[in-house]
Amino acid sequence: MDATLLDAEAEAAVLRVYRQVFAVLAREAGAMIIDPDLLDADQAILDAFAEAGSGGLTVEQATVACRSYPHDVITRRFDVLRQYGAITKLVDRPNELRHRAAFAPYVMLMFLRRMSVQGGQAELHQLLQLEAHSVSDPNAIADDGRASIERLTKVFRLLGNELAILVSTSTTAQLRENAQLAWGNERLIEQAEGVHRLVLGRWPELHRDCTSLRMALAAYADAVQLAAGRLVERAGTTRALGLLPSETWLTFTRGSDPEALAAVLDGMLFDAAAPDFSAQTMVEAIEMGRRTGSARMAPPRPTADADAPESAAATDREDLRAEAERVLAGRAEVDIVEVVDEAGDWITARRVLAELTAAHLHDELEYELVWSDGMRIDPEAGTPWATEGVFRRVAR
Repeated sequence: MDATLLDAEAEAAVLRVYRQVFAVLAREAGAMIIDPDLLDADQAILDAFAEAGSGGLTVEQATVACRSYPHDVITRRFDVLRQYGAITKLVDRPNELRHRAAFAPYVMLMFLRRMSVQGGQAELHQLLQLEAHSVSDPNAIADDGRASIERLTKVFRLLGNELAILVSTSTTAQLRENAQLAWGNERLIEQAEGVHRLVLGRWPELHRDCTSLRMALAAYADAVQLAAGRLVERAGTTRALGLLPSETWLTFTRGSDPEALAAVLDGMLFDAAAPDFSAQTMVEAIEMGRRTGSARMAPPRPTADADAPESAAATDREDLRAEAERVLAGRAEVDIVEVVDEAGDWITARRVLAELTAAHLHDELEYELVWSDGMRIDPEAGTPWATEGVFRRVAR
């Protein structure tokens, strides 16, 4: 009877820790969380407990500390964490108002954040390193090597199977959302092969188990190639910005600093003053362009009596150089506002700015176009709004 009670006590302790760990995944008692924003609320609550020190917090103090979230949200999340044992009374008595928080839920939140960013790849790298240390231990035996190989075989079979199913049955959007499964795959395969070599070198009798691991690694590599090929096929050779969901762009714009946001638009010129095309026309043109084949016509061969003409790329380069030198007029640099004003109207200025932008992006030309944060506004000018900046000659 004593042994049974001891076993039950040990099982209850394990269950208590598990409930604390997975409290952040519970929307309510017995229901899984479905809104990722609730994870942020849980983290805010646990952060408040970390800052409160050993004195703990009451429910009201927690809601004040997390006032950036709605009061009812913090109250509900506090109750859920309390039901799962992640938050308990500071002293176990009926009228106790102050609470303390366990560290296990916060560890789970940290793990979830890393999983959401890297898809568990960092954890898999660590697992492979631990397996390599395990089979390298001088005290390790053949059973240890077999167990390590079996664990890795199952891991890579699961990865390969999931990717293969996604490639064959899922949409491009679903495949893109699970792209973390294919991140860092070369390094993962190399680490697994290293464990394979260690085991096979120490215990040759485990060649059958090692063969299963090699087959799982090959299947995973094939699934990664198929997934990447399908994404590239749908994305084409462009940046394929349209393949990203709108939520990704919203998250990026909300969490990025001005430098990161500006870098996305580096090298792009926007005709905001007088757009030539409507948004619908642009969308239709892009859709038609995606369906157009990329076959290239063979260039005409020069005849024996005539020299080969200069390539179109060289001609474009020299045209851009001539335009840049015309704008600079012997100077080292020139203000963009001056260039716009000299053009007289926006239609002409737009053409000049497009050519200066092309000269700036050309690898073989020694020019640079640098924009600043200021803007000149003059209702009397031909182009009332002009972004400040300089176009200059640089050494490359």
